[in-house]
Amino acid sequence: MSTEHLADVQRYVPAANEKAVGGIVKHLGIALKSKDASMVSCSSKDELERVRESWLKKKLALADDDKALDAAIKEVCEKMKGDKNKHRVTFYYLLAEKFGKLAALG
Repeated sequence: MSTEHLADVQRYVPAANEKAVGGIVKHLGIALKSKDASMVSCSSKDELERVRESWLKKKLALADDDKALDAAIKEVCEKMKGDKNKHRVTFYYLLAEKFGKLAALG
């Protein structure tokens, strides 16, 4: 796992779970090689839908309704609004933390 990813997560969660960060990096794999794919765009409806469907529903196995999941995504967008580039690993970590799913990632 890149220390760069861990350092970015630690800007929001100083005592971040290193194993969970590593699990997210492993899950994303080759997507992290592309600058564009390694970021989340909160202004893209398609992107946020993909986060909901692929990350929250498939990977984290959440069964909450779309409205609740979208609200959580919006909350993370708001938390990270100061970052022009929202790193996908950090974004996913914050969502996993919100739903108490960090242990399942590491």
